Order: sequence, then structure tokens, then C-alpha cells
Amino acid sequence: MIHVIATVELAPGTREKFLAEFRKLIPAVKAEAGCIEYGPTIDADTDIAIQAKMGPDRVAVVEKWETVAALKAHGVAPHMQAYRAKVKDFVKGMELRVLKPV
Repeated sequence: MIHVIATVELAPGTREKFLAEFRKLIPAVKAEAGCIEYGPTIDADTDIAIQAKMGPDRVAVVEKWETVAALKAHGVAPHMQAYRAKVKDFVKGMELRVLKPV
């Protein structure tokens, strides 16, 4: 199993529009072979002083996949290509972390 953290940087003020499109995508991704977990996250409101916040223009997608091959297949799935076209005006950049348990 691998863990994936995809941090998406958004154009200012577009997070809710981005999340609306992202939520439509979730069922198709969860139906993919090898998908264990897939969902968007934003900063939690806490009083923890050392919490590093992403801010209002970022979303972190938390994912778990059975294999790297499943993650690669996800990246080129037709529904992902259609989704990217829908959110291209919202997304300024993305940082991907692929991690493994130790």
C-alpha cells in the first residue's frame, strides 16, 4: 500500500468551485481498481500553536492505493482527464507526495 498527499494550489477565491467539481469525481475514483481511500481535506480550525496551515487557496487530497501501478492508472483514467479540463482555470499548481509505510 502507498499513501499519497496531493496538495493543490488554487487561484484565489476558487476553492469552493474546485471542491464542487472534485466531489463529483470521488465516486468514479473510489470505483477504480486499487483505490483504498480518496478525499479532499482543508485546514482544521485548532488552537495548536505548531500547526502549519495551508490557507484558503489550497486543498490536500489524501489518498491510499494498493500499488504504484494503481496510482499510475488513476492518473491517466478518462474521468481524470475530463476532471482536469473542468478545473484547469482553478488550479495554479500541484505538489505530489507518494509515501510508503515503514
